[in-house]
Amino acid sequence: MTSTRLTILGGGGFRVPLVYSALLGDHAEGRVTHVTLHDVDRARLDAVVRVLADQAAGIADAPVVTATTDLDEALTGADFVFSAIRVGGLDGRAADERVALTEGVLGQETVGAGGIAYGLRTVPVAVDIARRVKRLAPDAWVINFTNPAGLVTEAMSRHLGDRVIGICDSPVGLGRRVARLLGADPDRAWIDYVGLNHLGWVRGLKVDGRDELPRLLADPALLGSFEEGRLFGADWLRSLGAIPNEYLHYYYFNRETVRAYQQAEQTRGAFLRDQQARFYADLADPAAPALATWDATRAEREATYMAENREAAGAGERDEDDLESGGYEKVALALMRAIARDERTTLILNVRNRHTLGVLDADAVIEVPCLVDAGGAHPVSVDPLPLHATGLVTAVKAVEREVLDAAGSGSRATAVKAFALHPLVDSVTVARRLVDGYTEAHPGLAYLTR
Repeated sequence: MTSTRLTILGGGGFRVPLVYSALLGDHAEGRVTHVTLHDVDRARLDAVVRVLADQAAGIADAPVVTATTDLDEALTGADFVFSAIRVGGLDGRAADERVALTEGVLGQETVGAGGIAYGLRTVPVAVDIARRVKRLAPDAWVINFTNPAGLVTEAMSRHLGDRVIGICDSPVGLGRRVARLLGADPDRAWIDYVGLNHLGWVRGLKVDGRDELPRLLADPALLGSFEEGRLFGADWLRSLGAIPNEYLHYYYFNRETVRAYQQAEQTRGAFLRDQQARFYADLADPAAPALATWDATRAEREATYMAENREAAGAGERDEDDLESGGYEKVALALMRAIARDERTTLILNVRNRHTLGVLDADAVIEVPCLVDAGGAHPVSVDPLPLHATGLVTAVKAVEREVLDAAGSGSRATAVKAFALHPLVDSVTVARRLVDGYTEAHPGLAYLTR
């Protein structure tokens, strides 16, 4: 393969320029030469195309960009399909948060009630995409970033098998922060990470065969010097003997976080909805500087990430070093490169379990280090989880399975069961009210009738 065709679903999304920027820096054989953007919103597509044109200015071999609102056209001939859709848009995310908070539970987009509502809206659309890929681009690899990433990847894997791989920048960013803190080269360190998407733990960080994580856990000053240390507190990290993914703050400090969300001037989804509405409105003006406008909006977005959690923890503002995530666009590019060129690498990805975690079945999608080559992503054997982590992982995976069943059957009772079984929903009565609230807020959930 001398060139690669990439299709980005959700091509009018705000983070698409991050992917294109990564592609512009790739000049090797087999690189992406053509990018097709697909979105249901033509105005958003046009805005992103303008940003990408500014990024490509003066670069002679920049990937060619085309844009379409026709999904079948976008998928036909693709070598890789990058899925980053948002069913219901940011209005939907804001509604997810509002309905949950009214019931006194968390409405975050991937965790708790909000994640379930988002999954119920997204799974039917993701399944339709998977079926179309299988028909129109059967040799393509699907890289899924659509949230809830683990759940959506599992839904698509039922139709695409191992040719769909989920990615997330959160565990990569965590591993890199821990490595730098310990004076290690992040690219040479082996990160022992295991769990589900947004529900995992760094249990070790090996450099030249030596686990350096105990040194971090034994040093309170070092623990308090980075994002997760300030978020969770040194004492709790030492009790766990691991560094949790930042999203576990919603579980370990749920009451404080819900209170902070309730007291906030607006939820994260509402903030992003308003912020992005301004961005796309600004770019409706042909004279607006597209790339500069996007850069300024992105800086504000990154600085305010998980602000409610930091407020609940008293962690203060984000440090500049913590603003650097793993970079989902870098993970996606590394994954595509490894498969297209058979350049073997190791990445933390969302893949089918096979026999990696004995407490889950082979088809359960988990988030673990994988060896990647031309044959795809292969999960690496990991030690069993401690009981407290096993309990969370199995409970949340059970909820995901109920979401998949509800999405497939249209069963309202199964949707109620999904909410009621989640560790962050404390009453079956609340679960029933959540289903009522979400079906009223989202026309896309009208299928839950049985």
